[in-house]
Amino acid sequence: MSYIAMNRFKIRPGREADFETIWKQRESRLKELKGFREFRLLKGPEGEDHRLYSSHVIWDSRADFEAWTKSEQFRAAHRDAGKREGESPILGHPQFEGFETILLEA
Repeated sequence: MSYIAMNRFKIRPGREADFETIWKQRESRLKELKGFREFRLLKGPEGEDHRLYSSHVIWDSRADFEAWTKSEQFRAAHRDAGKREGESPILGHPQFEGFETILLEA
């Protein structure tokens, strides 16, 4: 049915706007790829030492997602990851989670 690829990010307190700006200013080339349906950046709960965010991408299939991870568009999107000036707004590495849809109600 579809495949949902998510990355969870723990963001330093007070750096939420910086993190959101990085995403808003990025050059997204997802629409160039077969099977891409939708991208969302989600803002989650605030913890003691971080704010939780998640990127949420819906693909037609797991194969389409895997093709994205091997594409030039993927390499371009991740080329500057971790190379920003100053301390990163992200605590640690993102946590990836992939899900195959087994039931959909619309």
